[in-house]
Amino acid sequence: MRLGYIDNGRDFDFGRTSEAYSRFRDIYPRSMYDKLIDFGIGASGQKILDLGSGTAVLPLNMHSTGAEFTATDISDNQVRFGEKLVREKNICNVSFKVCSAEATGFPENSFDAVTAVQCFHYFDAEKATDEIRRVLKPGGLFCKIFMDWLPYEDEVIAEMERLVLKYNPGWSGKGFRKFRYSYPSWADEKFDIETIHSYNAELLFSKEAWLGRIMSCRGVGASLSAEEAEEFHSEYRSMLEKYSEPLSLSHQIHIEIYHSTKK
Repeated sequence: MRLGYIDNGRDFDFGRTSEAYSRFRDIYPRSMYDKLIDFGIGASGQKILDLGSGTAVLPLNMHSTGAEFTATDISDNQVRFGEKLVREKNICNVSFKVCSAEATGFPENSFDAVTAVQCFHYFDAEKATDEIRRVLKPGGLFCKIFMDWLPYEDEVIAEMERLVLKYNPGWSGKGFRKFRYSYPSWADEKFDIETIHSYNAELLFSKEAWLGRIMSCRGVGASLSAEEAEEFHSEYRSMLEKYSEPLSLSHQIHIEIYHSTKK
């Protein structure tokens, strides 16, 4: 994939990271899933479409609510690893499809809710939200979530960003500050905002888990050559030696929930 507004247009492919992604990207705290349930996402019997699902992190953490999940991703390798995890855990209410967020191929009015976790910025917002509105039932919910690390509050994160930039100078996944919401233009005449919720969380990682999380990020495993990624891995492993475990790292989680204006 190549997007001009991301990483100066450098190619990236999360399918190259799928093995590491399936092991190290289940990082969202239980509090986030509990809040989604409180906000009406994941009720028993709901049909939920998870766009840009990767290896199905959200469905794997919410399947026990009794909702029925369909996990989709543009990468067949991501989907393949997600299917493997579902089989290993003997989960029966998560299905998969390889498709884009802009053209899912599902019938109109198919889902009670659509979720997009840490991926909406990769979509064509106007086309994707047209598609989301099409597949949602009248009054259905669209839940957009992202979680950012906070380098200006955490030197471990700031140091990591500097090293990624050494290997990938055009990387734009850096320098996050606390988010301030503004109503997006893509929601006009399609959605009304229902819930906005942001909160800070200190996430605990072993050094292995944090290294795996960074190796599977867009600026490293999804875009560097194999040789560059191996050099990065070696250098970052050495840098982490000076820290004690577990690493407690500052993040902000932001949840937006919209309801469809379709009647």
